[in-house]
Amino acid sequence: MEQTTVKSPDFQTVIRERHSVRKYDPTFRISKEEMKQMLEEAILAPSSSNLQPWRFLVIDDQAKKEQLLPIAFNQQQIVHASHIVAVLADKESYRNAETIYSRAVASGFMDEATKTRMVERLISEQSPYRKSEAAKDIGLVDAGLISMQFMLVAKAHGYDTVPMGGFNKAQFNEMFAVPERYETVMLIAVGKAAVEAHASARLTLEEVTFWNELE
Repeated sequence: MEQTTVKSPDFQTVIRERHSVRKYDPTFRISKEEMKQMLEEAILAPSSSNLQPWRFLVIDDQAKKEQLLPIAFNQQQIVHASHIVAVLADKESYRNAETIYSRAVASGFMDEATKTRMVERLISEQSPYRKSEAAKDIGLVDAGLISMQFMLVAKAHGYDTVPMGGFNKAQFNEMFAVPERYETVMLIAVGKAAVEAHASARLTLEEVTFWNELE
């Protein structure tokens, strides 16, 4: 049964209560409308040159999740979570430059001359976005940004998540016929926790922060 749980906790609560959850209520389903709302909020994340290379493959069909289970090394959140969101990176994101920057002009965010200059730079043969490995590296960073934003958004809606890198990427790509253009980055399980999430031990700020030079 699909359900909707929209909450508006303050930001400090969201970042402190977001923990990775691996056990989910298998009877709980987030509505498609709310999933779309969460993704709409997630795609406000920043990206390199605003090319927004993230792509989402949202999996809510139970039969497909069962097929995915062995590919994800039998991690039960695959079949128990409401949705699995596969985050992909478009290695040919430069192809959308004209569309994105034309919309920026139409919205009054930039002038036509600036748009033309930016688009020409992004699509030129010398552009890093035209080089496979560089485009992949850029896409991985942007996919990380959108993934974290989505997980925070989900927590603000009252749901829990866990990012997953433990799956056979080649088998996943084969199962879903992922084109070469896309790099499969991670899976994110999202749903209602079956057990209360717990915090994890963290390094201190002093252990991870340097000022002006590395020690």
